[in-house]
Amino acid sequence: MDVKIAQSWKEKLQSEFSKEYFRTLVDFVKSEYKSQTVYPPGKDIFSAFDHCGFEDLKVVILGQDPYHGPQQANGLCFSVRDNIKMPPSLVNIFKEIKSDLGKAVPTSGNLQRWADQGVLLLNATLTVRAHSPGSHQNKGWEIFTDAVIKAVSENKSGVVFMLWGAYAQRKGEVIDGVKHLVLKSPHPSPFSADRGFFGNKHFSKANEYLRGLGKTEIDW
Repeated sequence: MDVKIAQSWKEKLQSEFSKEYFRTLVDFVKSEYKSQTVYPPGKDIFSAFDHCGFEDLKVVILGQDPYHGPQQANGLCFSVRDNIKMPPSLVNIFKEIKSDLGKAVPTSGNLQRWADQGVLLLNATLTVRAHSPGSHQNKGWEIFTDAVIKAVSENKSGVVFMLWGAYAQRKGEVIDGVKHLVLKSPHPSPFSADRGFFGNKHFSKANEYLRGLGKTEIDW
C-alpha cells in the first residue's frame, strides 16, 4: 500500500503498511472522512513525520488523541494551529518551559517549530471524529504508533522520550532505556500538572542530554 508519508519514515515502516490491520484502518479512516467531520485535515494526518525526518529525530513526545474541536488539530500532539486559543495542557507545557528555561510564553501554540528541529510530536491515535474524543481509538492507529516507537528505539540511539501520564508511560514500555533517555512525569493536564508535571524540568534535561551527545539542543 502506498502511504503518503515522509520517505525516511516510509523505509522504516513499510512492513506495517502491508499488514491486514493497516488496510482495515485505512478503509475505516477513509469512510470516516467521507461521512463525518474528522480532524486533523487529511493532508495533516502524518504531519508529525513530515516535519521530523527519521534521521533528524532527537526527541519524542507522546500524546493520545488529536484535538477534536474546529481548527485545532494540525497533526502534531499538543499543538494547535496559529491564531487558535491554546488548550489547558499546552498552556501548562509553556508554563513549565518558562519556569525551567526562563523562556517567555509564545503567542502561538503551533509547535511546528519544534518538529522542524527534530521533535516527533506523536499522538497514539492520528485521527478523531469532531467533538467525539476517543472515537478513533482501537481501530489500528495504536498498533501503528507502537511500531513507530519500536522502530525509533531499535534503530536509533540517544533519543529523548518524554512520557507524560500513565497512558504514555504504558505505551513507552518498549523503549530501550539504556540506549535512550526516558523522562516520565504526570500529564500536563490541569487535573494532574500539580502532581509533578510542574517542576519536572524535562526541557532542560533533554537539552543537557543532547549537548552531552554533541547534538544541537532544542530551542523550546
